[in-house]
Amino acid sequence: MSQSALFQPFQLGQLELKNRVVMAPMTRSFSPGNIPNDKNIAYYKRRAAGGVGLIVTEGTCVGHKAANGYPNVPYIYGKEALEGWRKVVEAVHSEGGKIMPQLWHVGSLRREGMEPEPEVPGFGPSGLVKPGKKRCHEMTESDIADVIAAFAKAAADSKAIGFDGVEIHGAHGYLIDQFFWADLNERTDKWGGDLFSRTRFATEIIKAIRAEVGPDFPVMLRWSQWKQQEYSARLATSPQELEAFTTPLVDAGLDIFHCSTRRFWEPEFEESDLNLAGWVKKITGKPTITVGSVGLDAAFAEEGQSGFSEAKPASLDNLISRLENNEFDLVAVGRALIANPDWANQIAAGDNVALQSYTKEMLTSLV
Repeated sequence: MSQSALFQPFQLGQLELKNRVVMAPMTRSFSPGNIPNDKNIAYYKRRAAGGVGLIVTEGTCVGHKAANGYPNVPYIYGKEALEGWRKVVEAVHSEGGKIMPQLWHVGSLRREGMEPEPEVPGFGPSGLVKPGKKRCHEMTESDIADVIAAFAKAAADSKAIGFDGVEIHGAHGYLIDQFFWADLNERTDKWGGDLFSRTRFATEIIKAIRAEVGPDFPVMLRWSQWKQQEYSARLATSPQELEAFTTPLVDAGLDIFHCSTRRFWEPEFEESDLNLAGWVKKITGKPTITVGSVGLDAAFAEEGQSGFSEAKPASLDNLISRLENNEFDLVAVGRALIANPDWANQIAAGDNVALQSYTKEMLTSLV
C-alpha cells in the first residue's frame, strides 16, 4: 500500500505540518541539572532532519516543587532550562520541523528523596499512590491552584521561546490522569465525583493556559485509558462515557487529542473497529493523534512482565488504511524513531526500513 497518506500536509489554525508523522514523547533522563544541553539539541535536530513533521518532546517538568519524579529530566522553567529549550527549538526549525514541549507533573508517582528537593513528597488528589494505597500528600485547594498556575506559566514561556504549541501530559497515571481516574481520585469536593467532574482539574489547566497564550496557540492533551499502575484501567467504558469525558475538555479550549494506546490497531469499544483516536475524533470532531506500536507487532511491555518485548517489524498497511479513512489525523511514532532518526524520510521514499529488535539500550541511546 502507498504510504502517501502519511506524508500529506496537515494544518490546524497556525499549525502547519509538512506530514502526519509525529515523534512521540519519550522520557530519556539525559539532562543533568535538569537543563537541556547540546545532546538534546542534536537528538531532536536529527529527528527533524529525518523527516518528522511534529516533534513532541520528552516530558518536561513544570515549575512546581513536586513536579519531578525521575533523575536528569529537563525542566520547562528557570532561565537556563528555557534557554536550553530555545536552542532546541531553533535547531528543529532550522531543519523544517515543528516542535511542542510536553508539560509534565508526575503527581503521586514522585518519591521522597528525589533531588533537588528530597524532602518533598509526591502530591496526589487523594494521597493515593496506587488504588487503596495512601502514601503521599493529599492536595489542598492551594496546591491545586499552584499547579494550575505552573502549567499556565510553562505554556506562556514555551510560546515566548518559539515552541509551536504545547502538549499537556494527562496520561499514564501521572498527576492529571490521577484526577481523571476514580481509583486514585476519591475527593468529594468539586475536584472529584463523576467522570465529568473529575475532568475539572484538566479543564482549569486548559483554561489557564488559554488565558496566557491566546486563542490561536495550539494546545494538545495526551491521555490514556491505561495507567502504568494498572494496564487494564479504563476511564470510559462506552462511547457515552467517552463523550462525557471529552466534552468539557473541548469546551475548555483544547485543540488536539493525543490518544495513547498500547496497540493502535485494537478496537476501543465493541460497536466498531474504531480505535481510541477514532472514537475521540468521531465524538468531538477535533483532530486526533493515534499512537501505540506503530510499525511493530507488539506493545513495549506487558503488565507484570519484567524487561522489554522483542517486537518484530509489522506492515504499515492497516495504519495507512485507517488514516486514509480519516479515522484519525496524525500518527505518533516512538521506538522506531529512537533507533532510526531517518525513519520518516525512508518510509516516504518507499524504503520500508524496519527494525529487527528493540532493547533497553536502544531506547536510551542517543543515535
